[in-house]
Amino acid sequence: MKLPFILLALLAAGLGSSHAAPSSTNSASIKRVLVVDSSSMPVAGGRVVLTIGALQRVDGVYSGNYKIKVFPYFYKNEKGRLAIVVSDESLALINTGKVAAIIGTATTSGLGGISRHIDATATPVDINHGRLKVWFVVGDRNMLFEPAYHFSKRIKAVALAQPAETNSDSYLQHGLHVSHGEALAAAATRP
Repeated sequence: MKLPFILLALLAAGLGSSHAAPSSTNSASIKRVLVVDSSSMPVAGGRVVLTIGALQRVDGVYSGNYKIKVFPYFYKNEKGRLAIVVSDESLALINTGKVAAIIGTATTSGLGGISRHIDATATPVDINHGRLKVWFVVGDRNMLFEPAYHFSKRIKAVALAQPAETNSDSYLQHGLHVSHGEALAAAATRP
């Protein structure tokens, strides 16, 4: 008589765990990088282009490099590091197709690095792709960019490393993580 009761208890425990809340290691977790497309906006007599490098997540923060190029005002160009806070809760919202608010900081390179607050919203199209709306203030000007984004798996590409000339190949030679697209691009440029 005890055996059916034990089996029923084990079955109930198994069902309970299958309906438990998802763990913090979801599909958009640390195992993937965030790739943001370049985007631009007009300014008086020119154009500003924002380029963000691949962002890797560590402790809830996606970080990487960024560049701002101002055409034709090259002396206003800048580059630096970007840190965007994306909590597990925000990732869960994005993974379920809901808009998530995100904040971050951009810090310019060089002496007297200036830090500025970044606001953004992520609007997913699906679990791997979506659009960002990124805004911040430079001087008295509001800057607004609306790039597309996608998540990309990191690959360990030591086996692919060969003598090469591109930046992606440099990452490959040192065994650093690059996106699948970056690895393919690097392979395509080899002689």
